[in-house]
Amino acid sequence: MERSERAALDPLRPEDVALGAAAIAANMRRVIAGQGGTVELSITMFLAHGHVLIEDVPGVGKTMLAKALAASIGASVKRIQFTPDLLPSDVTGAPIFNQATRQFEFEPGPIFANIVIADEINRASPRTQSALLECMEEGQVSVEGATYALQKPFHVVATQNPIDMEGTHALLEAQRDRFMARISMGYPDEAAERAMVRARDLAEPIDTIRPVVAARDALRMIEAARRIYVAEPVRDYAVALARATRTSPALSLGASPRAGLHLVTAAKARAAVQGRAYVLPDDIQGLAETVLAHRVVATTPARGPEAIAQAGAIIRDCMATVPVPVPLTA
Repeated sequence: MERSERAALDPLRPEDVALGAAAIAANMRRVIAGQGGTVELSITMFLAHGHVLIEDVPGVGKTMLAKALAASIGASVKRIQFTPDLLPSDVTGAPIFNQATRQFEFEPGPIFANIVIADEINRASPRTQSALLECMEEGQVSVEGATYALQKPFHVVATQNPIDMEGTHALLEAQRDRFMARISMGYPDEAAERAMVRARDLAEPIDTIRPVVAARDALRMIEAARRIYVAEPVRDYAVALARATRTSPALSLGASPRAGLHLVTAAKARAAVQGRAYVLPDDIQGLAETVLAHRVVATTPARGPEAIAQAGAIIRDCMATVPVPVPLTA
């Protein structure tokens, strides 16, 4: 094997992941103004191999964020516009009769891509939403007794509007639990908003975005993030935070065990993005609200954007009850 080929297969170091993540972030910021923290969060979740739910009011750039991430990575991208009449087979694919061979052949649906943008996911029926459960959890599709593996990496970025309730279906709890994180973008500051208006005066910046990381390199970055060291007290801290939500009187449903697993995995990716080979308690704390809040149900739930703020506040209250471990490194 040539030396250059061996180098291409060598494990990436955390500092290599940080450089790749910085390149993706710089590319995305060309079209996402004033959302630095949101951009970094979306990259972190991609490297954690976790799916993302972007939930916010109309017009703040939810779909643009997903498209910018997809355009920055040299991978296959499909967008699914979720509507009330969308069928599960429209997502996963279905057997199609081939006149030439006189046999049924599986025709893959748009879910067969590295990055899938599920736009306005809550406009589809619960039955169609359920078509994503197996895809997001196991990376495969089962149709007519046959199983088909999805591409790697496989990453779902879904968007939904928490205000418009007419003609929508709330995501199933099982569906929400499969999203590693929920991101709320918020409005850009005044300077960023002016810059956005100027940039779109004559052209659409997303059309100029080109990939800065190849799909193969993205997979190596994901593998490197997975190898980040987590000390046992830090791992226990993540579990304790998830368990604290289950005893909170403000919640009728706490975070699942999957939530604790996702929190640790996301913290590894955050450490890698910052060029560290180990997870700090700060990584767990910095991601706890993003990873846990969309999975819990308040005893007296609010509606719309207030529900997002309410869940975040409850998670912060739970965090205040859990002792923070002394930072340990590898």
